[in-house]
Amino acid sequence: MSLFIFLTVVQALVAAALVGVILMQRSEGGGLGVGGSPSGFMSARGAADFLTRATAVLATAFVVLSIALATLAVGATSNRKIDTSLDRNIPVAPADPLAGAAQPGAPAAGGTAAPAAVPAPADPLAGAAKQ
Repeated sequence: MSLFIFLTVVQALVAAALVGVILMQRSEGGGLGVGGSPSGFMSARGAADFLTRATAVLATAFVVLSIALATLAVGATSNRKIDTSLDRNIPVAPADPLAGAAQPGAPAAGGTAAPAAVPAPADPLAGAAKQ
């Protein structure tokens, strides 16, 4: 698990560096635009070449790290069983709200008849869909 965390941190650093390198490039492809000798490393063309290469290297590293992290995640979870504790396809007997109460009309513990159950109120919207 520590390798997974380490690679995640490395990927975050690579992503931040990739964003920085991309933002430093000029939209025309001119690079940093730093002055200097035309043939030097930090000339406009040299900076553009450096930033282009850096972008390619960082993008490749990001993709490789993403694939490695996905492989590690699949390997870590491949031997787990699917949790079916919330499976709604299992038939369940309907709950009886009067399971502990006496049945209507049956004599109660004192010998008298229990009062009849109160009927549920009618649903006022039951026939609305039929119109």
